[in-house]
Amino acid sequence: MRIGLLGTGPWAQMAHAPALSGLEELDFAGVWGRRPEAAKELAERHGVRAYDDVDELFGDVDAVAVALPPDVQARLAARAARAGCHLLLDKPLAPAVEQGRAVVEAVEEAGVASVVFFTARFQLEPEAWITEQARVPGWFTGRAQWLGAVFTSESPFATPWRREKGALWDVGPHALSVLLPVLGDVRRVTAAAYGPGDTAHVVLEHADGASSTLTLSLTAPPAAAGAAVELRGDSGVAVLPESTEGAVPALRRAANALLTAARDGRPHPCDARFGLRVTEILDEAQGLLNGDSA
Repeated sequence: MRIGLLGTGPWAQMAHAPALSGLEELDFAGVWGRRPEAAKELAERHGVRAYDDVDELFGDVDAVAVALPPDVQARLAARAARAGCHLLLDKPLAPAVEQGRAVVEAVEEAGVASVVFFTARFQLEPEAWITEQARVPGWFTGRAQWLGAVFTSESPFATPWRREKGALWDVGPHALSVLLPVLGDVRRVTAAAYGPGDTAHVVLEHADGASSTLTLSLTAPPAAAGAAVELRGDSGVAVLPESTEGAVPALRRAANALLTAARDGRPHPCDARFGLRVTEILDEAQGLLNGDSA
């Protein structure tokens, strides 16, 4: 499978390009970016072609990996799917439900495979823990804290879209990707913006009766940054283990998962439709936050 990369920013440089360069069953074929000079530099670094025309890239590859802001990702992902490309997408799938739905419709109409990269779902220890806890009955409640220091440190990820959308849309998808497979779908959402900066608190009622709370921020002090998930139920307390690996090995697993989904035709649990469900929950929470601040 030939795969192209859309995007040239920090995430593309630090994670996507190294991950795609190290895969035996995928041929990293080229890079397109909104800044042609950056695309040329990244492509030269990895010995691939830089494309000026994104549609030409779509025509030359079997799949694309996307490392772009959510609104740009959604538009280009739908175009790529219609061109017959399988999709390795980033979270969040889209910044609005309508855009996310358009991606899903394009994927399903074209019959292409899709995988959304939720980091914990492709790291060995966290994913094994999620799978194990999903088999355990009787969970009563869950608690997730996802605290970043993007806005309180010299982070390359203090990008315009993160400043606009905040922690709810940046780290909220990570928390939901862990909680939903274990506690089930969500039937009611409550949200409030209490605390410094973009800090948000979300309370979820899950379809099977359990509840969960999410505390999300990109404004945490650097010494307080980190992620934690705790479940409590009939079997006691379970805590999400920390991963011992970074993003690159996890992205390689996500790319291999896309290859498998394309070969056997079975949707991956983290496909575009799951990404859309996460977007729907975030959108509902955002509406409540907007109401709180009105």
